[in-house]
Amino acid sequence: MEKNELKRATGLFVIEVVNSNPNGDPDHESDPRMRDNGCGEISPVSVKRKIRDLIGEHDAPFFQALPEEFHREAERYQILESRGRDRNAIKAEMGKSINTFDQEKFLSSPFVQKYWDARVFGNTFLEEGGNKGYIKTGVVQMGMGLSLSPVRIVRHTNTNKAGVQEGKNAGMAPLAYRVVEHGVYCMPFFVNPNFAGKSGCTARDIELLKLAIPYLYDLNRSAIRPDVRLRHAWYMEHKNSLGSCPDYLLLEALTPERVGNPADPSETWSDYKDKTALPEALLSRLSSCTDLVNP
Repeated sequence: MEKNELKRATGLFVIEVVNSNPNGDPDHESDPRMRDNGCGEISPVSVKRKIRDLIGEHDAPFFQALPEEFHREAERYQILESRGRDRNAIKAEMGKSINTFDQEKFLSSPFVQKYWDARVFGNTFLEEGGNKGYIKTGVVQMGMGLSLSPVRIVRHTNTNKAGVQEGKNAGMAPLAYRVVEHGVYCMPFFVNPNFAGKSGCTARDIELLKLAIPYLYDLNRSAIRPDVRLRHAWYMEHKNSLGSCPDYLLLEALTPERVGNPADPSETWSDYKDKTALPEALLSRLSSCTDLVNP
């Protein structure tokens, strides 16, 4: 098995949303997610889904452009929780591979070795029945993305040459176009080596995550999400596996500051004071601090 040299890490995405819906809410007719105070949300699940899609498509440009070492071991970078998968089929595959409570045998089993997202993000399948005690959570966890100021939602009716609805609204989808006019969101993420022994996650698995992060929005654009800009993807590696600096100090130090009234929705990136480096007092407590988007 690959030697594991994982260190704890603290991450922060700084995401600018321009006339786009970064994460629709199915409970509110796919409106951009929003809290009662007007601040926008981006769920951790939506970001992990985009990363899974990038890594799971081995014939697509992203995976094809990866270093050769990932192509040589492409079978290690399959996606367990891919769209449309049959849970019963997954359980059957899992049962063939995992039939022991020996931790070393478990970590070297075909099931663990095959699925990258299960090793990195964890999964729900192994929390059931007799498999409890193996993967309870992932090495990488992402927090909720929240906008620094309230966001303004714009709603328009979509039109279509071919009718999408019978009757007087044929050819129209009333108020189907729902976007955030402008917003800057911050989403923390954390790499916790403490769970690596239960999931099989390796340092190389985390390197692949770091390679995918800069493209998670650029290579996942859609009609309703054309302009979501990952301004920063800070990756702050601690000096050891336990951590050498409190997470909150690092996150606070790199969160942009709202210029003007923070209760007003922003209009442009210039409405914020950007943070482009950690103070030396914090940097000295880390092994490294890198912006994955602008290395």
